[in-house]
Amino acid sequence: AGQHFVNHRWLGRMLTNWKTISQSIKRLKSLEEQLSGDTAGLTKKEVLQLTRERDKLELSLGGIRDMGGIPDVMFVIDANKEELAIKEANVLGIPVVAILDSNVDPQGIAFPIPGNDDAARAIRLYCDAVGQAARKGGQEAIIDSGADIGALDEPMAEMAVEQPAEEPATEA
Repeated sequence: AGQHFVNHRWLGRMLTNWKTISQSIKRLKSLEEQLSGDTAGLTKKEVLQLTRERDKLELSLGGIRDMGGIPDVMFVIDANKEELAIKEANVLGIPVVAILDSNVDPQGIAFPIPGNDDAARAIRLYCDAVGQAARKGGQEAIIDSGADIGALDEPMAEMAVEQPAEEPATEA
């Protein structure tokens, strides 16, 4: 759906300290360029260290690498586990849409959705629904802007798609 996501561990102050996070994203991109190019001048150990650093950054920041700034809304699957992300969103005034199980306090969640946040099938259902809504909203925004859909360089479903979410724990 072309949405940015975090499906690993939420790094503390990922949104409230965006300047530092964006520097880490730049480092990730430079590591990818360096490792995709010629590594002849590097030892095996140096290549291994750079690869490990890139993999670690990719795991934490890969889904937000092209975000460019703080999001307009945040979708959260497990509100208990992602309490830190919700607090950061509240500090920045970002509305939070979250799936709330019976063990979750709805405090700080602008749009609570009651449901099971543990079952894989339920999570897939929620993510598919949010993805469809995001695609539909993107299509409507393109139509409202007056753009000629036939003249678009990319099909509407693929616009702004960098990396699809794989059962995200938190979407940003």
